[in-house]
Amino acid sequence: QVQLVESGGGLVQPGGSLRLSCLASGNIFRIYAMGWYRQAPGKQRELVAAVTTGGSTNYADSVKGRFTVSRDNARNTVYLQMNSLKPEDTAVYYCNTFPTRRFDWGQGTQVTVSS
Repeated sequence: QVQLVESGGGLVQPGGSLRLSCLASGNIFRIYAMGWYRQAPGKQRELVAAVTTGGSTNYADSVKGRFTVSRDNARNTVYLQMNSLKPEDTAVYYCNTFPTRRFDWGQGTQVTVSS
């Protein structure tokens, strides 16, 4: 069973930046498209960004132009660079396969945007 471990979250002021990482155990990571998802308090989990095995990307409208998703197959890691952060980006961020979740959710990483 693949395990997903997210890291890189924290408290940041509006306009700041963070870089999230998701490390996947096992060697099958490279055959799946991967997505970053987030869940804010009282809201459903939503897709933020996704990257295919070939490196093509797509983004939720709310983060276009501010977030960049990428992957390093050699390191079994997917990244999310988040710039120009807004208070509404506050959430727990998770990674998993895209578009269908294939693995158990990891613990996520908390991102809090506040002054």
